Amino acid sequence: MRVLLPVPDRDFDVTEVSVPWRILRDAGHDVVFATERAGTRPAADPRLLSGVIFGQLGATEEAKRCYEELTRADEFTATAAWSDLDPAAFDGLILPGGHAPGMRQYLGSPVLRQLVARFWSLDRPVGAICHGVLVLARATDPATGRGLLADRRTTCLPKYMERTAYLTTAWRLGRYYRTYPAYVEDEVKSALDDSGSQFQRGPRVLTCRGTATDDTPAFVVTDRNYLSARWPGDAYLFGRRFLELLK
Repeated sequence: MRVLLPVPDRDFDVTEVSVPWRILRDAGHDVVFATERAGTRPAADPRLLSGVIFGQLGATEEAKRCYEELTRADEFTATAAWSDLDPAAFDGLILPGGHAPGMRQYLGSPVLRQLVARFWSLDRPVGAICHGVLVLARATDPATGRGLLADRRTTCLPKYMERTAYLTTAWRLGRYYRTYPAYVEDEVKSALDDSGSQFQRGPRVLTCRGTATDDTPAFVVTDRNYLSARWPGDAYLFGRRFLELLK
């Protein structure tokens, strides 16, 4: 099967892109990367590779190895353009996240939102993690004018996580962890018909992450063909559950 994975030119999350890619590839699926302009060689947020502050808060060594492998993959260097894609040519769609400034190219793109809305109408598997949920929260169904997530259960980056990361690092990195003035959770909730029943924050975690062999700290939400997750610590479980949707 073919899975579409759009990314910005730079600053996407290392783990949220490379781990699902690795899981899908190992299961025999083809992943097609797409950027705003065809042929762009995308790059992850460099701070997550070097360690955000004092070598802490970055991607795990396992995730960095996946990313290093990804950068050598043919599909990663032969990106398609968002505007050139036919949604019907894909069996699944994954929307990764990231919080650094380069993500605004992707999160704020009307072209990408239109592509995503067209794919959504096909009722095929859609997965979004962390800030990636914002793409769906901002998109509308062209046939009805309603938001794509209006009647769906979902999670996303919880406000307590975003706020904690910002307050911990603002003295050194400014608004690095605040992509937009509004928190991700608040914007996603505003796109739901009933946020009280539809939004699922999951158990509180700050440092415990799921791994290739342990999903205990991880959390995802599945609603029909839609899968969502909170942050990089959910990426392995997210990838495995997305495989189940494809089946």
